[in-house]
Amino acid sequence: MSVPGLDGPNIDHLTTFATSLALGFLIGLERERNPAARAGVRTFALTSMFGTLAALLASQSGTPWILAAALLAVATFIITAYLGEKSAEPGTTTQIALLVCFSLGAMVWYGEQTLAIMLAIVTTALLYYKTELEGISKGLSRLDLVSILQFAVVTFIVLPILPNQNMGPFGALNPYQVWLMVVLISGVSLAGYVALRLFGERNGGVLLGLLGGLVSSTATTLVYTKHARAEPEMRRLAISVILLANLVVLPRLAILASVLSPALLPRLLPVLGSGLLLGLLFTLFHLRRQPQEKLPMPGMTNPAELRTALSFALLYALVLLASAWLSNIAGDKGLYAVALASGLVDVDAIALSSMRLLHLGQLAQGQVVAAITLALLANLAFKWSVVLTIGGRSLALACLPAMAAVAVGCGGALFLF
Repeated sequence: MSVPGLDGPNIDHLTTFATSLALGFLIGLERERNPAARAGVRTFALTSMFGTLAALLASQSGTPWILAAALLAVATFIITAYLGEKSAEPGTTTQIALLVCFSLGAMVWYGEQTLAIMLAIVTTALLYYKTELEGISKGLSRLDLVSILQFAVVTFIVLPILPNQNMGPFGALNPYQVWLMVVLISGVSLAGYVALRLFGERNGGVLLGLLGGLVSSTATTLVYTKHARAEPEMRRLAISVILLANLVVLPRLAILASVLSPALLPRLLPVLGSGLLLGLLFTLFHLRRQPQEKLPMPGMTNPAELRTALSFALLYALVLLASAWLSNIAGDKGLYAVALASGLVDVDAIALSSMRLLHLGQLAQGQVVAAITLALLANLAFKWSVVLTIGGRSLALACLPAMAAVAVGCGGALFLF
């Protein structure tokens, strides 16, 4: 026997309204904990269901203005309630959250349940972590904010206007792809740069080494080599930072390959993993014997600065052209010569350019792995020579076992696999 009003599509609507109720309940739970908020679990749950109900009426009656009128009514009720109460909470967070809750309820009716759930979780997290987010904001300097804005310019203004087509010798140059690599490297480096400014100074040498390597292992090596020479009491901690920064290069390259050329990973991971494992063993042996103390922050260049981005774009384009040209006329020897030369300055450029040529079908996987490995070895040799030249023989000998272990692991794995 059918029960009037409970058969047909109405049963399906119950799930929709249950989802809407749950979303409002989730956000309302967080607001209920806030003594200053004048809307809690019941208000948010009802607001979310009202959004779903308004969307239902609008869609089934064919009059979209019902949804707009309902949203306007909610906004009016909120304004009236807060204006009529002298003790209303300062700010507009709860009011905006109520409007978001109404909109999420409407999204649920229109079949966007997954997106609505995700947005509800994000909304709740933003409300809950108010103190932590304020702390992060206050911890950012003017330079940090400028860095973030410059990265936004690099990513959302420059990138979309560049042509996405192959051009130049061997069709190796694609302006959009070149700048996309700039965005990728700037983004990874900027994340480490901001984290270094926010957390590095308070967490000792280990975090400084990890984050410094994420920004630039060469710059980190140079900075802390100078510190170790100027202040002998910092020598042991500076060595830890240098060794960790150089280890971070390996997982960083693995991440880049997983994004740009996943098919390369089975050939590249044994090389990077072997170097990381051997280098980590020697680095951990050194870390066991040194205290965790504060270190001075490295004075690194903003990686998202337009001049820095343009410099990397130019280097990447030159390495890309040189690799394509020399591999065409001189085979492997030409490519490997470029890898050794460019690796002295930067590993990212040859790694990204060789992956690009692999994508174009101009290089084989084995050639790409060999080029990246040679660039890594050249870069390690260059950084060790910096330590030897600036820090002296004693500091260079202290860094040698771990840096040599990375080289032996990568080179040995390349030979074996």
